[in-house]
Amino acid sequence: QVQLVESGGGLVQPGDSVRLSCAFIGPTFERYSMGWFRQGPGKEREFVATITLGGKGSYAGSVKGRFTISRDNAKSTAYLQMNRLKPEDTAVYYCSARRANRGKSYEKENDYQYWGQGAPVTVSS
Repeated sequence: QVQLVESGGGLVQPGDSVRLSCAFIGPTFERYSMGWFRQGPGKEREFVATITLGGKGSYAGSVKGRFTISRDNAKSTAYLQMNRLKPEDTAVYYCSARRANRGKSYEKENDYQYWGQGAPVTVSS
C-alpha cells in the first residue's frame, strides 16, 4: 500500500516562489512515476507536471519555464518548485503516483493509482 503526503504551500504573493514536497510512504519509490495536478476554485483538476523514473520532467504549457518537478529517490520524495507565481496558480495541488515503465510520461488523471490529500496554494497580494 502506498500513501502520499504533501507539504508546503500556503498564502504567497504574486512573483513569489514556493516548493511543495510529496513524501512517498511505501516500498520501491524508484519504480513509481510521480505527478502533480491542481484544482483551482470552480475548476476541474488539471495536469501540472510529471517526472519519469529516470528523472525527466514534463509540464503543462501554463507552468512550463516557471515550475520544476524533481525527485529524490534516497528520500522517497518528489518536489514541485514553483517560481514566479501568479494569481491564476491558486489551487489545491495534488501529488500522484503510479507504477511505471522507464522513460514513459503520464499526464492523465486516470493514469495514476495513488493520490495525496492536497496542499492549498493561494497567490494573492
